[in-house]
Amino acid sequence: MSNPALAFSISARYGRTQVLHDVSAAIQPGEIVALVGLSGSGKSTLALSLLRLLHYRGGEVSGNINLAGRELTALSEREMRSIRGRLIGYVPQSPASALNDRLRVRTLLAETWRAHSPNRAGEGAFEKVLESVQLPVTRDFLDRRAGELSTGQGQRLLIALAILHQPPVILADEPTSALDAITQAAVLRLFQDLNRRTNTAMLFISHDLLSVASIAHRVEILHEGRIVESGPPAEIFRRPQHVFTQELVKAIPPRVW
Repeated sequence: MSNPALAFSISARYGRTQVLHDVSAAIQPGEIVALVGLSGSGKSTLALSLLRLLHYRGGEVSGNINLAGRELTALSEREMRSIRGRLIGYVPQSPASALNDRLRVRTLLAETWRAHSPNRAGEGAFEKVLESVQLPVTRDFLDRRAGELSTGQGQRLLIALAILHQPPVILADEPTSALDAITQAAVLRLFQDLNRRTNTAMLFISHDLLSVASIAHRVEILHEGRIVESGPPAEIFRRPQHVFTQELVKAIPPRVW
């Protein structure tokens, strides 16, 4: 087996409140690992911890975060800025809160590129990444402001920005929670397609069990800041072992598995 694309063992707290307790996982290149838990279980805290951004929310992280053999916890903020976006992409859950709705699509692409690369983008680079997430490459679309996009288009644009530099790892934090069922299905297919084409490792954070069942190679169940169960989706959902996982599985409609 190759070295993990991302491996971590961390704890996190806000002041005296412990939120994550020795949460550990290793994600192989080309593997989609889903982290499942209820709201407040620590899912977003984990994503911000892995990106070394939790201190901006008043949090503190301890432990180890290894990205393709490189330990991140000892790096400075300047060094981390060179890694975020270039080696690890991040897809937040809502375009409404993540995108400046006054900026045009071409400006968002250009600024994201400049933030992570000293070189100019190659000819057609922006059009290519838009095509890869099934967005128009017309001048009209590039000139649209983010606030003029539909929620589905905004989410696809967030994915495009996350993969602009072709990072080997993507963290997706509830990326379909703001979408209707049809758009949600389309975005999940997009993640699967990107995973197959680029061998990108993904940590897919969600509370939606059906989404997880359709996309993940492995599922990690997070409960009260701890991983309580781990395994392939079929095993987790057909034969759940932990009491919390059993309660989650009861929420899945009959005969899904």
